[in-house]
Amino acid sequence: MISYEQEHKIFRDAVRKFVQQEIVPYVDEWQKKEEIPRSLWKKLGREGYLCPWVEEKYGGSGAGFEYSVIVIEEIARSTVGLVIAEHADITTPYIADFGTEEQKERWLPGCTSGDITTSIAMTEPNAGSDLRAIRTRAVKDGDYYVINGQKTFITNGIAADLVVLACKIGEPGSGDDGKISLIVVEDGTPGFIKGRKLDKMGLHCENTGELFFEDCRVPRSNLLGEEGMGLRMMMAELQRERLVVTIWAQVLAEKILADAIEYSKTREAFGQPICSFQHNSFKIAEMATEIELGRAFLDTLIQEFLQGKDIVTRVSMAKWWISEMANRVAYNSLQLYGGYGYMEEYPIARLYRDVRAQTIYAGTTEIMKLIIARRLGLEKPKR
Repeated sequence: MISYEQEHKIFRDAVRKFVQQEIVPYVDEWQKKEEIPRSLWKKLGREGYLCPWVEEKYGGSGAGFEYSVIVIEEIARSTVGLVIAEHADITTPYIADFGTEEQKERWLPGCTSGDITTSIAMTEPNAGSDLRAIRTRAVKDGDYYVINGQKTFITNGIAADLVVLACKIGEPGSGDDGKISLIVVEDGTPGFIKGRKLDKMGLHCENTGELFFEDCRVPRSNLLGEEGMGLRMMMAELQRERLVVTIWAQVLAEKILADAIEYSKTREAFGQPICSFQHNSFKIAEMATEIELGRAFLDTLIQEFLQGKDIVTRVSMAKWWISEMANRVAYNSLQLYGGYGYMEEYPIARLYRDVRAQTIYAGTTEIMKLIIARRLGLEKPKR
């Protein structure tokens, strides 16, 4: 289990107060605009809530990942979405873990202050779970890469100042074009075109967009790590990404049920609170039990990550089970509201839509099960 000390409690109280003052009152407005304002990023940066794990010499606090967990949990309860964690705990670690000293000095201070927001661009129209099928290419031209391709479903893609781009380097058929590399593309680079903001079922505070690269010239100094090492780097960072998504799913499940219990105690039918009907009380008991199981598993997993252990198998288990559990909780909780659950004035309508994405991004439920099966040695032998 995570060992939280007094300083963690003080930090959580401060984050919770910030969320209540600076986020909760504006969520409805941001939902309509489908993005959060730049001013919030800078406020988060000033308070030290963006990338607290970054070393002090790059503008961070050098704190442990448990501080990121606290920020993720408190922001998740505000129903603003995962876009802040996408920047702070999913994309920025690529720069911190694989960037050169020059790259870290150039970009990390802005990532911690909120002056720079980031996004990672992997998915393409014909390549989602199968990353090896991506078609975006970079061809060397002197000191530059010339990039052509398209990305889609990119969280924070429209607002991002930096995009960590997954692509293949080399001409098709050249013999060096099959491996994936990661290149940082800065907003404003000629040939880097931000397309339309996608109209999603949920997660309306997050801008999600299409990105196009048309003879986009990027300095070769923007390469992260080594050419052809992109897939290995992504596999290393995906442990953290899936853990972040799992934390968010768990918190949403907890919030959804807490709200539903409160509602069911005040809503009456046939002269009694609806929570007192045996069917409803049993459903609530079932959901509460599953949530407790999820929390126990998740806290153990976070502790293992803090200890530097390989959590690939267990985080894949947690990601699929907890995200699916959160969807079950959302479904059954909405039912308790009856017709009101279908009305936008109740947060459950929003949360019901938002939680659906949990089983899809950062690896679908099916991909998680495939990873687990392979790690258990169940993969079909190749002939």
